[in-house]
Amino acid sequence: MTELASVTWPPAPIRTERLVLRASEPRDRAAFIDLFASPEVGTYLGGARPRDELERAVPEVPGQRTGLFVVELDGAMIGTVELRHRDTEDRDTADRDTAGDEAEIGYLLLPRAWGHGHAAEACAAALDWFVDALPAEPVLLRTQSANTRSMRLAAKLGFTEVRRYEAWGAAQWMGVRSPGTPPSD
Repeated sequence: MTELASVTWPPAPIRTERLVLRASEPRDRAAFIDLFASPEVGTYLGGARPRDELERAVPEVPGQRTGLFVVELDGAMIGTVELRHRDTEDRDTADRDTAGDEAEIGYLLLPRAWGHGHAAEACAAALDWFVDALPAEPVLLRTQSANTRSMRLAAKLGFTEVRRYEAWGAAQWMGVRSPGTPPSD
């Protein structure tokens, strides 16, 4: 396995039809706080974090790490997409038979950006970048089974179910996207 950390970061901004995927900048701080404080965004992630706590904790330039893209629409941050390698400690009991160092994609969008295809467009662009950077690696996606929007997006992006399991007090779904898997229409 080639580590994501070996990839030159940040890459040049990735432009899609409507979006720009780029590294985080100081102007994104307020949107990061809005994202993590949103009860809607936190529905399947253990809940929203208190805004006052986030105001103290979020650095001037949040999200500066390899694999984290800010998703920008019309010059403003609407969310994030992240590709990262999971550490062995990051695995839950249901996926203990995986190697633990697989790449995993995750995404968060502000509620005002939901329902417009932005998540699909941003994730597809990030996955294309990943395939160019690390062409032989599969990518995992995990979500709560109750998150029907995320389940539909996983299918649209070409993820196939690996297993369903219980963790964090809820039914979970894990899918894999093999290298070279085209998204579904």
